[in-house]
Amino acid sequence: MSESQDLLQHPRRNLGNRYRSTAQKFARLAKKDPARATENMGWAEQNARQAILHDFTDERNWRCLADLKAMNNDGEGLHAVLEDVFVVLGRDPEHLDQLTGIDYLAVGLELLEAAFARDALDPHAWWENIEDDDGGSGLDDFAERCRRLDFRDQRANIVFGRRLERLRAAGHEDMFIELAKHLLAHRPINHELWLEMGRLHERREEMDEAWSCYDQVQQLRPHLKERDRFLARLTGRMDGEEQRPWSGPSIEHREAFLEGMRSLTDRISVPLEAVTPIEEPEPSSLHPDEIALRSLTERGDLQSAFFLARRLLASGESWAEPWLEKIQSEMK
Repeated sequence: MSESQDLLQHPRRNLGNRYRSTAQKFARLAKKDPARATENMGWAEQNARQAILHDFTDERNWRCLADLKAMNNDGEGLHAVLEDVFVVLGRDPEHLDQLTGIDYLAVGLELLEAAFARDALDPHAWWENIEDDDGGSGLDDFAERCRRLDFRDQRANIVFGRRLERLRAAGHEDMFIELAKHLLAHRPINHELWLEMGRLHERREEMDEAWSCYDQVQQLRPHLKERDRFLARLTGRMDGEEQRPWSGPSIEHREAFLEGMRSLTDRISVPLEAVTPIEEPEPSSLHPDEIALRSLTERGDLQSAFFLARRLLASGESWAEPWLEKIQSEMK
């Protein structure tokens, strides 16, 4: 993903507000001037979509586009808006089931409000709902949902990542670490979340885990040098205490960490359909792990392929480097 595309996936509140305001202006013009209503409504929808593009965390932007779809009697368009909202909210099956066999023009806006009432996009509003839960099960319910949701969409990763930041700030560090791994298993190129988890592990003096997280950051963003800076901090701390400075966790730990992350991708993996070969295949000269990488990438299991390639590199299999670069480029 280019830098400009990456910026569009990070909320920019001012631009979102500007485009939403423009969309509402064109909608008012459409009501005042029936002769140009179609043209003005077209401009209204275009600006409403831009508002969401620049700030998908502002529920007002989604409401604006949904209202325009309803005004245009565009049931299919309203359906598409709801589907996109539910993707941002992690493709919750309970949400998606609500979209089956309904009259979107009759209940679509109501479904949108119900989704936001349960799952506020703003992390502060979401946290207030968690704290206001009388039964005290809000956090446990959230954790259980995170273990089954789909965070491959970058917007979902950002929304839930910000929720996890609120958890960490409130002192729920163990839950933050567990759930952050689920987000990273689904979108391992989220270097910002790797960095946050690395800093937390370092503060807790869990050095092997901190190194593993910083290593992911440096793999994804080499110019940040986070792993190297961490080692420099650690070496300085150990100066005079050990004859041989610590240089990172063991190969076994690195492999176990990456394989553990890979196991978390299982529930979003594409099932491999059994194929009956027509004829005996010729013996392959490829490494078995390279065959596995090819199979995973061909069927779209990029997350699992990513961690397999990283594990192979950690164990010294340098031939996996081009595979990792290919996988990362496809994930962007």
